[in-house]
Amino acid sequence: MDKIAMLKEILAQQPADAFARYGLAMAYASEGDAGTAVAEFDRLLAEHPDYTAGYFMAGQTLAKAGRTDEAKSRLREGIASAQRTGNQHALNEMQQLLDELEGQV
Repeated sequence: MDKIAMLKEILAQQPADAFARYGLAMAYASEGDAGTAVAEFDRLLAEHPDYTAGYFMAGQTLAKAGRTDEAKSRLREGIASAQRTGNQHALNEMQQLLDELEGQV
């Protein structure tokens, strides 16, 4: 069974499993399916708004897909999440990517 099928099976049994949802989004992103990856990140973050890594990886996925404005918005949301949860490392990573994206014309 491939990774995506395995994660979908886990989620069928445990739909609220944040780690499995994040893994599924990452699996789609690694296959280059940005649209499906972002949809999974959206679902993850709707259900678990302080799953901070989800914002960073969603921002990266959107940036790679050329969806810069959406990436910046997601990163700003992630920075707010990192501030709420006290995750300074994630905050710094997202701020750095946001700064890079804002430097592009």
